[in-house]
Amino acid sequence: MKARALAVLVLLAAGVAGLFFSPIFGFWAVLRPVAAVLVGCYLAVELSVRFPPLAVLRAPLVMLGGLLGAVESELFATTVFGLPTDATIRGLVLGITQSWQLTLQSTWPARPDPAALLFVPLAVALAALLGVELVRWAPAALLPSLVVVGFSQAYLPLTGWAAAGGACAYGGVAAALLMVSRDTAFLRSASRWGVRVWAPTLVLGLVGAILVTLLDPVTPVLSLRQTQPSAAPVILTSPLDDLAANLREPDVPVFTYTSTGHVDRWRLAVLAGFDGANWSSSAVFRRMGATVALPSGITVPTTSRAATVYLPGATGQTDQSDQNAWWLPSQPLPTSVAGTTPWLDQSSGVLVAHDRPASTSYRLTWREPEVSSAALAGAAVDPHADGGFGGLGEIPPGIFDLATSAVHGIRPSFQAALVLERFLADNYKVATGKDLPTGAAWPQLTNFLLQSKRGTSEQFAAAYVVLARLLGIPARIAVGYRGEVAAPGLPITVHNRDVLAWPEVAVAGVGWVPLDPTRTAAGSGASVAADNSLAAAADKARQDLPPVKQLRDPPLPPRADDGGRPPVISLGWIVPGLVLLLALMALVLIGIPVLKALRRVRRRRATGLDGVVAAWAEARDLLRSHGLAVAAGMTPRDVAAACDRGEGPPVGAHVRVLAVLLDSALWSGAATQAGAVEGAWSAVLLVRRGLASQPLFSRIRATLRPGSLWSPAAGKTRTRRLPTALGRRVRGRRALVAE
Repeated sequence: MKARALAVLVLLAAGVAGLFFSPIFGFWAVLRPVAAVLVGCYLAVELSVRFPPLAVLRAPLVMLGGLLGAVESELFATTVFGLPTDATIRGLVLGITQSWQLTLQSTWPARPDPAALLFVPLAVALAALLGVELVRWAPAALLPSLVVVGFSQAYLPLTGWAAAGGACAYGGVAAALLMVSRDTAFLRSASRWGVRVWAPTLVLGLVGAILVTLLDPVTPVLSLRQTQPSAAPVILTSPLDDLAANLREPDVPVFTYTSTGHVDRWRLAVLAGFDGANWSSSAVFRRMGATVALPSGITVPTTSRAATVYLPGATGQTDQSDQNAWWLPSQPLPTSVAGTTPWLDQSSGVLVAHDRPASTSYRLTWREPEVSSAALAGAAVDPHADGGFGGLGEIPPGIFDLATSAVHGIRPSFQAALVLERFLADNYKVATGKDLPTGAAWPQLTNFLLQSKRGTSEQFAAAYVVLARLLGIPARIAVGYRGEVAAPGLPITVHNRDVLAWPEVAVAGVGWVPLDPTRTAAGSGASVAADNSLAAAADKARQDLPPVKQLRDPPLPPRADDGGRPPVISLGWIVPGLVLLLALMALVLIGIPVLKALRRVRRRRATGLDGVVAAWAEARDLLRSHGLAVAAGMTPRDVAAACDRGEGPPVGAHVRVLAVLLDSALWSGAATQAGAVEGAWSAVLLVRRGLASQPLFSRIRATLRPGSLWSPAAGKTRTRRLPTALGRRVRGRRALVAE
């Protein structure tokens, strides 16, 4: 029975360790394969217990049971009636060699696909096998599961209540395993002193950890994901370079989509880097997980939108035969994709996929910020937006003067961004026909801005971004396709003629807002005035923009202490203050018992008459800790009488024994023998045992009471000083002995 209990606890420890991966995949996604592995391992253990001849095969049976649990829960689709096949073996090999890497390369929470999740049940199976084999020594049996816990924390450390709950769960299983085994002297000591020492320490430590974690939830900075190189597909061409070529074949279909509402634009790529000759992307792609959270910088409400995209074939987009990736139509804030597993750049919302089949479809859901046109018009730009100031190269003469004159001296704001957009729309023309300009380097942009004033959306978007950055407005280029206004739910086909490059401006609290200096995007007219999309809010703010002569800087955001309101009090001191308070509490709770223990050790080393007197001082301080008022001139018999009268603990008889020994040592006239010292400390032990019968709360209070650390006379801290009357007797007796 004990062997089964130990095996079950070892398996539970491995299972709890596996559940530490829940923040990465989700609790229920991890629970199912972990539970299947534990069931398989336990059945193997049960077979070895019921049939003793199989005991020598317990290790391979446990491993086989764990593998079967992993296969039946994660690779069942590769089996035939539950029996493993070649595909199952290949899946297990990939799970051992690659699944842990795929998880590191993914956004979190990751997709609970076998290709990524399989390493978790396999790690649990290995920890269960090693733990069962090492169960004869319980501490060693816990080491494999502890390794799994550490492995999970290297992926994503738990914080807050999740960390406290996980620690309690694993600690409870580990404590049960150690108590059931009871094979070390440490356990016997812990069981005797656990309530007095270990339990309060554990509770205080747990409460302190929870408080510090909740008050100061620091984002983990150390993770294996930071050291794992991305295996994203390689992209060698940019849609911006092929924009003019697509416009020369306007009738070629690209993709079809259906949506629940109006879609203003579809993005393929975002370009933020510029060295004067080339525009580049700083995208960091990760395999898209189950869901993607919104960026922390977006504080306005958002609404969910969805669309189904169908890519009919490879002829719909620019030829990408020289690369192993395809751009997928996306939105700025995608949250999930069903039907394919793309790679995502979270800073721009760009999606790419590996070699695309002849046709594919997927369902995309995304979030869109909701903001009024008035709030958007008066919003400030976000100067800390990633990629907002990606470089300008060597700026040609005349460009800076053009930028400053375009906005009429308005400081950087979203209103200034709209003024710059209106300047380009009113003073430059969109090129049409077959003779289309190409290129977005400084030579082409200089010709566009200062000479020809004619270009495609490529030159409009690039020129806007460089002028905006010169004015202190964070901006970047997005390349994709304009949407169409149609009835919701009807299929809409996007063609090459819809290709578009547009600038995006970073707005504080809102994110990246798309603009359109060409005025050709679907969201740049009255057709979407009733829509509550971000493009519609920008269009309404564009229409309400005052004329040049009436332009004024928007008011600065109000300070917190304006308008008679009290200034905001910084609370940054709370966490350090609480940490200091907890440290002081721990110092007091631990320091007082330690000081008393050191004093007792020092007294115990005394010999002869000093040893008997030290025993009396120890007994006196014990009684003082338990609330007995001991005056400076009280003798041991006075203290015993006070205990008999109910003024202190009922240990008067033991104190009288100590009084007899003390009187004998003081007045016998002979040298104090070693037996007297031992007898005195035996009486102290009797006093201590008598005090142990007091209520638990009284004993805890006595342990932590600091008053007995100093002498009862005038609060002095000389702990070995005797009461006044007794001190005179000792000094007089020592003089007699000396004569």
